[in-house]
Amino acid sequence: MQRIVIPGEKLSDTAVRMHNTLVHQGKTYSTIVGLYNDEKNILIPMEGLWHPAYGDTVVGVIEEDRLNTYNVNLNSPYKGLLISKFVQEQLNKGDLVEASVKELDKTQTVVLMRPRKLTGGKVFMITPSKVPRVLGKGNNMIKELTTSTKCNIIVGNNGVVWIKGGNMQLAMDAILRIQEEAHTSGLTDRIKEMLSKG
Repeated sequence: MQRIVIPGEKLSDTAVRMHNTLVHQGKTYSTIVGLYNDEKNILIPMEGLWHPAYGDTVVGVIEEDRLNTYNVNLNSPYKGLLISKFVQEQLNKGDLVEASVKELDKTQTVVLMRPRKLTGGKVFMITPSKVPRVLGKGNNMIKELTTSTKCNIIVGNNGVVWIKGGNMQLAMDAILRIQEEAHTSGLTDRIKEMLSKG
């Protein structure tokens, strides 16, 4: 059974090691607002910041062009850094890029690789913790979105979404609905119905 929990709420009378929890006097407490599954001991954040991991896809804006590096705004507490040797095309301040996370260095800077400039289209933000739901299992949800709307869609793990071409308004509405209803069952069917009515 799933239930909504808040920071400080007891999850278990035993010590259970999992993300976004703390153990005090042998009992486990939530440190976030989330959905907790009692049977499986799984805590899913309902809101949350993005924590960079190797290979994550991000969408960001070039903030500064220094000698051999570009600073990238990733809409997060972490600063992005592109080193010139990883850049194949000329980038300028204000350019939007898609890139992959290479590493998180000691200064909490995200070193990026494989950048690709994104031109045109629209950008909007979603909560990073909802990104897996927008992508879906095996990327099923994002495939459904791109096929039905004929849009190019890039969903960054940092919560920045870029869409271009096709029915952009429908794609945006569907993604925002997924974010709002991520914790509910039957969401995939509702989104498919929404897209089919287009």
